[in-house]
Amino acid sequence: MDFSFLSKYYMFFFDGVKITIVLAFFTVLIGSILGLLLAIMKLSKNKVLNIISASYIEFIRGTPTLVQLYIVYYGLPNLGITLPDIAAGIIALSVNSSAYIAEIIRAGIQSVHKGQMEAARSLGMPNSMGMRFIIIPQSIKNILPALGNEFIVVVKESSVASIIGIHELMYNADTVRGNIFKPFEPLIVAAIMYFILTFLLSKLVGSLERRLKTGA
Repeated sequence: MDFSFLSKYYMFFFDGVKITIVLAFFTVLIGSILGLLLAIMKLSKNKVLNIISASYIEFIRGTPTLVQLYIVYYGLPNLGITLPDIAAGIIALSVNSSAYIAEIIRAGIQSVHKGQMEAARSLGMPNSMGMRFIIIPQSIKNILPALGNEFIVVVKESSVASIIGIHELMYNADTVRGNIFKPFEPLIVAAIMYFILTFLLSKLVGSLERRLKTGA
């Protein structure tokens, strides 16, 4: 194998990593907010909110990420909404991730003993305040490993954004492949960079998990 092309094209890979990190960061941020909202809706006693949340989660989990990306990328312009490619990618990935995060958060909330909410009510807290200050903080400790795994999946799934022309890591690796006429070596470099990103994220989540357990 010949990796001499790196001396000329290494910046392609680093630029791709930057875009991948931006995609993953905003996907995780928006997906977590949507996921929390969906989880609360699904646990709500309001049947309408429950049905909307459950239907959304089942549909998103039951369709491929690539299809969702195409729907957002080609569908929004038909509605008169024109977005930059990277914004469309973030929206599609966030929509996909939010369904999985919602189920993780729902399971975490349900894992907290019901007596915690009863104790919050006995102190005069309404349900919303008890959920915000008592239940959700405790559930975070339970869901952090699963949530960390979902964040790692987001980093890897961001590669599908290359399909709509976003210059993330996989897109730039394919560009290098086309320029040097070597189909294999650039993929090895991209794979190593993805591994480094996910490995660092895994260690970060593990460190946070240990701190939460220590502070418990």
